[in-house]
Amino acid sequence: MKKTVFLGALTVAGLAAGASAAATLDDVKARGKLNCGVTTGLVGFAAPDANGVWEGFDVSVCRAVAAAVLGDGNAVEFVPTTGKTRFTALASGEIDMLARNTTWTFSRDTDLKFDFVGVNYYDGQGFLVPKSLGVSSAKELDGATVCIQTGTTTELNLADFFRANNISYEPVPIETNAEGQQQYLAGACDAYTTDASGLASTRAAFEAPGDHVILPEIISKEPLGPLVRHGDNDWGDIVRWTFYALVAAEEMGITSANIGELSAAAGGNPEVNRILGTEGDLGTMIGLDNEWAKRAIAAGGNYGEIFEKNIGEKTPIGLARGLNAQWTQGGIMYAPPFR
Repeated sequence: MKKTVFLGALTVAGLAAGASAAATLDDVKARGKLNCGVTTGLVGFAAPDANGVWEGFDVSVCRAVAAAVLGDGNAVEFVPTTGKTRFTALASGEIDMLARNTTWTFSRDTDLKFDFVGVNYYDGQGFLVPKSLGVSSAKELDGATVCIQTGTTTELNLADFFRANNISYEPVPIETNAEGQQQYLAGACDAYTTDASGLASTRAAFEAPGDHVILPEIISKEPLGPLVRHGDNDWGDIVRWTFYALVAAEEMGITSANIGELSAAAGGNPEVNRILGTEGDLGTMIGLDNEWAKRAIAAGGNYGEIFEKNIGEKTPIGLARGLNAQWTQGGIMYAPPFR
């Protein structure tokens, strides 16, 4: 009897999970657009341009998913979220996925019931200070006021760093990066702390970026990536493998410029063929057609193209690839096999 009841419970749970997993994909298709949570504005990662069109590194992931599922990378409703509102927006169903600078942590994965689908940027927390402050190390910030976004991992990291170095600080809480930039430039805090990539983006927006320096200490690991609701397994697979298609495309030499030619040629590399849908049946396995990855890559380019266009060394943000280089180029970025 107990075994029968237990197996029955598993069956009900499995059916419920399956219904939940299918729901997001069905909702997105019925709606005709993807609701994607992004930051309230972080140049290079996610911010509207002068015409109100959202652009950036994280925005490109949203557009790739929309292209894969709906056939149109512009079929996206971008929903700005803060550190405090982002998880509520995802859990409530207001957004279908969250693609902003969010750190993959144990509690967010397990306690908050979210699934991180991958790491699209390996980062770490740093400090931005005016050159006029005359410090060259974060360990010299004893007694400093520090602007910090609430509802983020940076709060705990900051407390840990100052405690470990037996120095003190006064937090200046902020809600958004825009507020942090304003407070910092107004002199309300001596330093601004967040992910180093975010600091580079913030500094690039200053009238005199050269008057500010990012200190050398990186005090944490911040694996940033897109996430979905826990239990949306089928939807999670779509978002996960869409992102990995962008990464694999760079490794395999598939670009926005040559993707049409490679698709038409159906050449000798079997993995390229499988990614582009000219061989195999990978799309069917995730409820899409076999050109889903081709559309995702064509929407904004491969991972390297997206990186260089939005945040790379030739942009005002000027980020080197570092850990985010392909595994074949000294980094740790690579996709699982497409087979």
